[in-house]
Amino acid sequence: MANSKPKNALIITTYGELDQYVRGWATGYMNLLILIGRPGTQKSTTVRQAVGAQVCWIDGHATAFAIYCELWESRNQPVVLDDVDSLYADRQGVRLLKAVCQTERTKTVAWLSNAARLDKQGIPRRFTTTSRVAILANAWQTLNANVQAVEDRGHVVLFEPSPLEVHRRTGQWFWDQEVFDFIGARLHLFPELSMRLYSQAWELKNAGIDWRSFIIGRCLSGPARLVAELKDDPSFTSEEERVQAFIARGGGCRATYFNHAKRIQSAVAPPPIRLANRPPVVSDPRIELLKLLRRRQGRWSGNGLDF
Repeated sequence: MANSKPKNALIITTYGELDQYVRGWATGYMNLLILIGRPGTQKSTTVRQAVGAQVCWIDGHATAFAIYCELWESRNQPVVLDDVDSLYADRQGVRLLKAVCQTERTKTVAWLSNAARLDKQGIPRRFTTTSRVAILANAWQTLNANVQAVEDRGHVVLFEPSPLEVHRRTGQWFWDQEVFDFIGARLHLFPELSMRLYSQAWELKNAGIDWRSFIIGRCLSGPARLVAELKDDPSFTSEEERVQAFIARGGGCRATYFNHAKRIQSAVAPPPIRLANRPPVVSDPRIELLKLLRRRQGRWSGNGLDF
């Protein structure tokens, strides 16, 4: 039976631990690191920052044959296989992983089919390399003994940060205090948290779209979501008005409202974190359009913008 978590995986929960393992691989102390964790937790970014520019970065959607070609072109360089959630299910992919992830410093990698394509590209059917490998995956299954053999060649790390841990790390790079604090006050509602939620909410905020409801919808549903949205609606001046709106919108009775209100209220205040990061530069599409018109038609003014 396939296992969703490798038998010998080490579970880590903090970014301090993640940084240690990634640095250990990037500096050459580990031959193989298999890093597994849900999306939006900065696995790839952490590895990129640690390893620098001299690395062969291969997208997991690449075929086993394409990876073999990349390994030849970048032989002896560190190799990162990113998002390989299906590669280990491919027979040729697993065979290739077993070869390049061998524990010996110098590994022999071979490809015995597609000879004509290899000859055309000037790639040998067998070569040696000293590349060390990092495998990044959102999920991993020990499908068979061959996959288990790949796991046995290195360090398998399962990264499971709490929402609070993700929130703290996000504070190192995020820039919008209002969005950041809104999510921070609701950390107890998220079983899991993705850093992408912060950027997505900021985009909606800039577009004038209800970003608060978007965030609430990512952690609550049904009557609980309705209660949260009513509590965040400044048009209501009292709890009684919210109760009546809850009933009118089909959320349930008064008792249901207060049961959900109690559940979604955090008993612990979120940690105060002051952001000091500058937001990315976002161009105004109106300005870009007017610049284009100016280049084509000369000076143009309109909508309060004069070029």
